[in-house]
Amino acid sequence: MTDDDRVDILVVDDLPDKLLAFQAVLEELGQNLVLVQSGADALRELLRREFAVVLLDVNMPDIDGIETAELIRQHSKTAHTPIIFVTAYADELQTARGYELGAVDYILSPIVPQILRSKVRVFVDLYRAQRRAQALARAEADRAAAEEATRRSELIARASRQLASSLDLEHGMRSFATTLVPGFAAHALLVVHGRERETRLLSCGMEGVRWLDSLELPARLRRAVDDVMASGRRVDIRLLSEAPSQWPADAPFVRVLPFMVGDRTVGAAALGAASHHLGDESTLLELVSRAAIAFDNAQLYSTLKFEMARSKEAEEKLQQANRRKDEFLAMLSHELRNPLAPIRSAAEIMRKIAPDDPRLTWAREVVERQVTHMAQIVDDLLDVSRITQGKVALQRQPVELAKVVFNSIETARPQLEAKQHQLSVNVPPAPIWVQGDFARLAQVFGNLLQNASKYTPDNGRIEISVSAERGSVVVSVRDNGIGIDPALLPHVFEPFTQGSRTLDRSQGGLGVGLAVVERLVALHDGRVEVSSDGIGRGAEFRVILPCISEVRQGVHATGVEQVVMHAPRKRVLVVDDNNDAAEAIAVFLRLEGHDVQTANDGPQALASAEIFAPEIAVVDIGLPGMDGYELARRLAARVPLLIALTGYGQSEDRQRSKAAGFRHHFVKPADPREITTVIRKYAMHPPVEHRRLVSDTEGV
Repeated sequence: MTDDDRVDILVVDDLPDKLLAFQAVLEELGQNLVLVQSGADALRELLRREFAVVLLDVNMPDIDGIETAELIRQHSKTAHTPIIFVTAYADELQTARGYELGAVDYILSPIVPQILRSKVRVFVDLYRAQRRAQALARAEADRAAAEEATRRSELIARASRQLASSLDLEHGMRSFATTLVPGFAAHALLVVHGRERETRLLSCGMEGVRWLDSLELPARLRRAVDDVMASGRRVDIRLLSEAPSQWPADAPFVRVLPFMVGDRTVGAAALGAASHHLGDESTLLELVSRAAIAFDNAQLYSTLKFEMARSKEAEEKLQQANRRKDEFLAMLSHELRNPLAPIRSAAEIMRKIAPDDPRLTWAREVVERQVTHMAQIVDDLLDVSRITQGKVALQRQPVELAKVVFNSIETARPQLEAKQHQLSVNVPPAPIWVQGDFARLAQVFGNLLQNASKYTPDNGRIEISVSAERGSVVVSVRDNGIGIDPALLPHVFEPFTQGSRTLDRSQGGLGVGLAVVERLVALHDGRVEVSSDGIGRGAEFRVILPCISEVRQGVHATGVEQVVMHAPRKRVLVVDDNNDAAEAIAVFLRLEGHDVQTANDGPQALASAEIFAPEIAVVDIGLPGMDGYELARRLAARVPLLIALTGYGQSEDRQRSKAAGFRHHFVKPADPREITTVIRKYAMHPPVEHRRLVSDTEGV
C-alpha cells in the first residue's frame, strides 16, 4: 500500500492505556492512526485534515464524547465525518442522542479486536471509494473545463486572427459578424463610427450580411443603440411588437453591448436571440472588447491613410511650388544680372577713359556701389534657396582667419565709408587657422558688417574682433545702431525676417542676409549668436567656429590673384543677346588692347568664328535658339579658351558649363577686370595643347 492509499483514523480517549489498546488492534489495518486524549485536541486535528472515521470515547472529563460530537457536527468540513462511539455502557437516551448527532455505530468496551477492525475497515473502504469518485469527478470536471477553455481560446484566437487580418473597417465588421452569428445570437447588428464620424451599420443573420441605413432599424432598437453609444453601458430590450421584416421574429430578446476603447465608445453590437441566454458571457465580452480595438485601429488607419494622402498631395504641391520658386529665382537672377553687367562694364570703361573729374568719379563710384549692392541681393536670394536644398558644397582648406576678416572688410568698405562709420578692427597678432571655405567665410563676415552698417546711423561705431577660446575662434561684430526688439531676437536668422519698417523702407534689404549667415556657419560646424539690450542700444553677432592648431607649409588663404603684367594681343569673340552687355565688354577688352568682335546669337557667332578665328570666346549661356552650351560644344574645336559670362550661377549651371567646354564661369555682373585677368594669364601661359596647335599651324 502506498502512502497515497493510506487514510487517517482519529482515536479519542482520555486513558493512555486504552489508546495503546486501540493502536495495537488497528495497526493491522495499515492506516495512519492519530491518537488524542481530549475533545479539544480532537477538534484541532479534525480542522487540520480529513479522517475516514472517528473513534470517540463517550465518557471523558471536561468535554465528553457527546459534546465533542456536537462540536464536530457544527463545522462544515466535519459535518459528515463518520463517528463510532466507544463506551462501557449505553442507555437508550444516550444512544438515541448519539445517533441524532450522526453516530454510525456504538462499540462496547471491553472491545473485541475483530469486531473493531471489521467496523473500522468498512468506513476506511467507504472513504477510499468516495475519494476515488471525487477524484474522477474532479478529473471529469477539469477535462470539461479544459475543453471549454480550449474551445473558448480557439474561438477568441480565430476571431482575433480574422480581426487582425485586415485594417479595412468593413472587412473587420463582416468577419466579426460571422463570429457572433450563429455562435452567440440568431441575429446581430454592428454599428461602428467610421472616419470623420460617419456611421456604418451591418446586419447579419442566417440569410447573410447586408449594409443598412439607420432608418431601416426598428425605432426602439435605434433608441437603444443611441443610449449605448452615449452612455457606454449595456442595454437589454425586447422587440415583440416590431415588424418581422425589420428584425427577425425568432430573435425578440436583444442585448446591445458597447464597443469600448478606454473611456471612448466607438460603436455598438446588438445581439438578438430567442431568450436572454447568449452563451458564455465572459467570452462574448472578450470578443467585443477585441473587436472594439480592431475597429478603432481600422478607423485610425483609415484616417491616417487619408491624412497621409492629403499630406502627400500637399507635399507634392509644396515641392512643385518650391521648384517653381527655384526656377523663378534662377530666372530672376539671370534677368537682373543681364542689365547689371553692361552697367558695371560701362563704369569700368568710364574709369579708363573719363577725365579726372571729381563729379564723374563720384557718379562712377555710385554706379559701382549700387551695382555691387544689387548683385549681393540677388546672390543672397539664391544662396537661401541653395543652402536650404543642401546644394552648397564648401571648398574646405586651412585658411587664416585674419585674411578672411580683412577681405570681408574690403567687401563692406564702400557701404561703411558711404555712411562715415568708424570701424574698429581687433585681430590677434598670432595667426588663427580654421578649416573652411575662404569665400563663404568672407561672405559671412561681410554680411554681418553690411548688416551692422545698414542698421547703424551715420557716423556710428562698428567693431569687428577675433579671439580664440578653448579650441574655438570667436568673431564678433558689434555696433551702436538701432538695436533689436527682444521679441524679434529669436527670429533674426529666419529668412525674410525684419523688424518693423517705415513706408520709406530706408534701410533696404530683403531679410535674407542673416539667414545665409546662419546656414553657412552651420555648414562650417559652427554657430552664430546674437544679443541686444533692446531698441536703440546696438547689437552684437558672435560667430563661433572650431579652429585648427597646425597648417601644412605652403598653405595660404585663398584670394584674388592680381596679374598686372602686360599680355600679348588676342582675338576675342563676345556673344550676348543683350547688345549693351556685349558692347560694354567689347569696349573694355579693346581698351586692354585686344581685337574684339560681337555676336548676338549662336548662328551669328559660328559664322563670325569662321572668318574672325577667335582665340578666346566670352559667351552668354542664355542665348535665344541655340543656347550657350550648344554653342560652346560647336566652338570647342576651333576656339582654345571658352569663358562663360551669364546670369546663371548655381552649382549645376557651373557643372553644365564645364561639361560643355567652358574653362571659366563668371556670373553677371562680373568685374571686367577679372575677365581680363583670366585672358592675361592665358595669353602669358597658354595650355600645352594650344601651343602645340599654334606651332603646327605655323609650320604649315
